[in-house]
Amino acid sequence: MSDLDPVIHAPARLRIMTTLDEALADGDQVTFPGLQKLLGMTAGNLTTHLAKLEAAGYVDISKTFAGRKPVTYIALTHEGRGAFRSYRHALLDLLGGHA
Repeated sequence: MSDLDPVIHAPARLRIMTTLDEALADGDQVTFPGLQKLLGMTAGNLTTHLAKLEAAGYVDISKTFAGRKPVTYIALTHEGRGAFRSYRHALLDLLGGHA
């Protein structure tokens, strides 16, 4: 299990990383409410897990304004995509599957 990244391994963060990897092409981003809806997570729970992923360099969180309304965007970084794919390969190897 030592090959499994502990930052990604938490169930909520694994769901976030899986969703971002599948839903976003390189360079794309999703709004916080859009990601929250995809995951069905509370805002507080999503914020907590995104902070840990951001601290690891796996996601980029940017805040801007659309008119006067604040908008938060989340993107999977190149490092994050690589870490997720390495995690996926390690998990599949552990389970005896194919990557």
